[in-house]
Amino acid sequence: MELFLLISLLVFLLVAAGQATAAPPDVPWSQNYAILYGQDHTQSLNQGKEIQLSIDQVSGSGFRSLNTYGSGFFSMRIMLPPGDSTSIITTFYLRSYANNHDEIDFEFLGNSKPPYLLHTNIFTNGQGSREQRINLWFDPTKDFHDYHVLWNQHQVVWLVDGIPIRVFQNKENIGVKFPVQAMQIEATIWTAPWASPGGQPPNWGQGPFRAYFQGFNIDGCVAQNNTIATPCFGSNSWWNRNDYWKLNPKQLKAYLGVRKKYLVYDYCIHRPGPKPPECTRH
Repeated sequence: MELFLLISLLVFLLVAAGQATAAPPDVPWSQNYAILYGQDHTQSLNQGKEIQLSIDQVSGSGFRSLNTYGSGFFSMRIMLPPGDSTSIITTFYLRSYANNHDEIDFEFLGNSKPPYLLHTNIFTNGQGSREQRINLWFDPTKDFHDYHVLWNQHQVVWLVDGIPIRVFQNKENIGVKFPVQAMQIEATIWTAPWASPGGQPPNWGQGPFRAYFQGFNIDGCVAQNNTIATPCFGSNSWWNRNDYWKLNPKQLKAYLGVRKKYLVYDYCIHRPGPKPPECTRH
């Protein structure tokens, strides 16, 4: 399975690379981001090419993008806190700040040992509760891994090391809201009881807990004055082209393989009661 996932990753990256003339530049954090909160818990490393976010009993920390975006392929390289990080949540996500906001989440739930849970969610027009969880097939505290969000008018795709692990298709034709608001990119580290079995508190004796972030180039369409303009949907941006309106057969096979082996929870499957309309096939 691991070999298959590696081959699928290489296929996806080769296809994506074909849409650009050069690899994305490795730019300093300050070119695209600023501190969101917890300035004294944020440290710049490697001449601004790496950022450390930390959390202790006093405060967590986070950073945000300087611009908002209307579509794109958003990436971050992340290494999670080692040790017993129970109840510690490290995040990378997009969100708007309207009253009924849109949001696309990666939330990494700390643990005392592998496997580590990756919790994803999406909000559209203020409605969330669309959680999915998978067990990561590697130890995310040992090295950096790549996490991506592909967002265009047709789908949102979450990827881990280039492998699709979740897809949210545009089903506005059956009344399902889709992200349409300009969103900024944020990364944070914080704590919550729901992130651990039984609501265990963090083991602060092993703190402070530190997460590391790299890869601060942003491959997205800037939303001027927080408004998504028509160019954000144009085919001049590779992520809007027909190849990215749905997964290709090889990507779909990798996606289904991840779901079969690593899926822990899917609101469409495990939540009791009537199924939301996006959970049905059309």
